[in-house]
Amino acid sequence: MKTVYSRLGQIPNGSAGEQMTEGCLVLEGGAFRGLYTQGFLDALMTNDVNMQCVIGVSAGALSGMSYVSGQIGRAARINLGFRHDSRYVGLKALIHSHSPVDVGFITEERGILEPLDQDRFYRSERRFIAVATNCLTGETAYFEKGKCRDIMLAIRASATMPYISPMVMIDKVPYLDGGCSCKIPFHWALDQDFRKIIVIRTREWAYRKEAKKSSAAIRAYRKYPEFAQKLAVSSEDYNRQCDELEKLHASGRILCLSPSEPVTVSRLEGDMEKLGALYWLGWHDGLAALDRIRLYLGIC
Repeated sequence: MKTVYSRLGQIPNGSAGEQMTEGCLVLEGGAFRGLYTQGFLDALMTNDVNMQCVIGVSAGALSGMSYVSGQIGRAARINLGFRHDSRYVGLKALIHSHSPVDVGFITEERGILEPLDQDRFYRSERRFIAVATNCLTGETAYFEKGKCRDIMLAIRASATMPYISPMVMIDKVPYLDGGCSCKIPFHWALDQDFRKIIVIRTREWAYRKEAKKSSAAIRAYRKYPEFAQKLAVSSEDYNRQCDELEKLHASGRILCLSPSEPVTVSRLEGDMEKLGALYWLGWHDGLAALDRIRLYLGIC
């Protein structure tokens, strides 16, 4: 099995333009399904669609980092080049972080990865929000760059998966994956009164989860009953979000964009050619949606 994507050298390079577009970009999670988002975002950056505000959950937060820093291809090169590096996914990750997936491999960089453009990422004129779940209350937490103490730690919490990973402590409060309480955070954008909101999903339009209460959540997190209850019904909550998004999209209030083909990539997919194909699906879907996006945003 290939450990690095065969077309890694073909992933686009470069920096996004400086001009920003008013509105909020909402990014769904999905672990390695986030490669779809990364392809889509690279297509946007290459064509000067740089949204002023970005909010992401889990893989959406990780993908959004490189979008806000304007680094075309960076997020994809990390995942397509390091998926089988055991410091990221595997034994060394388990030893270092007590989890088979070490999100800190990305957020902390450790001198291994293509460096994040810190100066551009931290510019105050561009908003970035990482969504996590408070394990004491089960409530959704929104950490905004420039307003929270450590946005990188918040991104790590946002992408730390339940069941397989320890909680991330922020100001003595334990947090886990934002998708445990809110898988697609478009309500935040609505509450912030953004006139233009674009949602990028990592599942096809018709996809819904099997809606049943998870007893595993109740057993695994019995010391955190509010969190356990929220996690147990997260699939039902997700389906309601998808139904609501359909209505908001139909009314023109939100532009919701999703994969043009069914996504068969698993959360921890190891097949590098499948992951690479998902990136290019996002890239081509992004290019195909440009006219719709520009019309919706009112830009040339």
